[in-house]
Amino acid sequence: MKGLVITVGNELMGDDGAGPLLARLLEEKRVPGWEVINGGPVPENYLHQVRDLKPEAVVVVDVCEMNLQAGSIRLLSESDIACEFILSTHRLPLSFFISALKELVPEVCFVGIQPAVVAFGLPVSPEVRRAVETVYQKLQTGKLDFPYLG
Repeated sequence: MKGLVITVGNELMGDDGAGPLLARLLEEKRVPGWEVINGGPVPENYLHQVRDLKPEAVVVVDVCEMNLQAGSIRLLSESDIACEFILSTHRLPLSFFISALKELVPEVCFVGIQPAVVAFGLPVSPEVRRAVETVYQKLQTGKLDFPYLG
């Protein structure tokens, strides 16, 4: 399968740096069958690259407030992402980004990681670092069998 991981986040904002951390890990230790784009805080700027790569599947990874224990990982549906209680630090709502991806790619899924703290100048928390490692390991196995939110 030709897959693409798009990470979202700002590494200057504590746990919001989970996405860029996963992108670096995937660049340093490639997983066969997966490409990676570090979308940073504005992943919609990379839609042209997605169009050019023509992946069969896209996995978007970002931290989001889900009212769970820090480091919890969930698959989120499009309706979950559109809900007001899913908070993100990004300019364009992720629901718009996911909708745009679905116009380009047959299969899109969203993996959310519960942050401990999102604040300027803080490092990624140990809980979220472990979650990033878990997502990386699941990509290696090809089974993103995380529970769904709700």
